[in-house]
Amino acid sequence: MPILLNHTIVPARDKNASAAWFARIMGLEVAPAMGHFAPVRVNDTLTFDFDNAENFDGHHYAFHVSDEEFDAIFGRIKEEGVTFGSQPWSHTDGKLNNRSGGRGVYFADPNGHLLELMTTDQSR
Repeated sequence: MPILLNHTIVPARDKNASAAWFARIMGLEVAPAMGHFAPVRVNDTLTFDFDNAENFDGHHYAFHVSDEEFDAIFGRIKEEGVTFGSQPWSHTDGKLNNRSGGRGVYFADPNGHLLELMTTDQSR
């Protein structure tokens, strides 16, 4: 069996608002509360479990998506007026990248976590 990431805890100033924002942008749903977490099912094997925290560093979460999913998510990013950019160090330049022949974009969530969408697998 391959090793699969099952869940990760995402620190947030307001776990419920953060889970709702993430789910809305990504086209997902907030799942019923699991203990004190506000979980969002990302796919069949992974949940993002949002949890309240006061002090935390921003994290980087990268998502490999299809062209159709990219278009839908990027449309919601633009509809909500979320600032985006082409690189992790330039995530506010209003541009996309085309690394490895695909499309990519970076944007920050309300907690300062850097989210990345890519249509080609950058890990290979």
